[in-house]
Amino acid sequence: MSYEELTGAVTSLARQAAKYIAEERKRFSEEKVEKKHSHDYVSYVDKQSERMIIEGLHQLLPEAGFVTEEGQGSYHDESFYWVVDPLDGTTNFIHHFPPYCVSIALCERQEIVLGVVCEVTTGECFSAWKGGGAWCDGHRISVTQHGIDDALLCLQLPYNSQAYCPVATHLLETFYGRAASVRMIGSAAMALCYVAAGRMDGYMEKYIGRWDYMAGALIVQEAGGRVSDYEGRADFMQGDSVVATNGVIHQELLDAVQ
Repeated sequence: MSYEELTGAVTSLARQAAKYIAEERKRFSEEKVEKKHSHDYVSYVDKQSERMIIEGLHQLLPEAGFVTEEGQGSYHDESFYWVVDPLDGTTNFIHHFPPYCVSIALCERQEIVLGVVCEVTTGECFSAWKGGGAWCDGHRISVTQHGIDDALLCLQLPYNSQAYCPVATHLLETFYGRAASVRMIGSAAMALCYVAAGRMDGYMEKYIGRWDYMAGALIVQEAGGRVSDYEGRADFMQGDSVVATNGVIHQELLDAVQ
């Protein structure tokens, strides 16, 4: 099966998981929420979505390992491994505040070869495979060419508030009133897809897991954008920080965070 064909199969699986999440949201109660860390939540919806996804992906590629947010898969140095966030934006989901999504990436050693992100509330699916461009529901997408004056930025606020507050304050002081506008949307995967689709021009966040950004990072790259860590390194796959832009404003975001 080619990467393109595999992307189609993963997209179908992501849509199924997103449909399950949407149905559960209709009868969801905050009493069913568990706290993993301060302001970091999980529910049975995350866990069941992950089980569904793991089962489906295992059927598609039995030899692949798993790196998953809720830890229900296993990775033993397989050449191929899936990186799964079964519900990115759990806090948004709990509050019934979009966006929140399913994010699935396939990696071959130190390379991302496939990425799919499906937004639950709209049903939009963003996807990319190595060398195949970036897509949203069958339509090709690409980043903008906006400079910083016209840029819509996503300056996400991670859970690690004590460590990140000085950085966040500095970034807001740097870009608020300088860029066209600043947003915080609560989902790393969706922020990346919005950069890829030209809806946003830049996004940055620290203290996040690989499952948060892996699929979206490939989608940005295949849409013509640039992705790095906060130090500007293109080898970001093992880190906990991401800067993703249209390429035009990338250095300005790096200069600000450094």
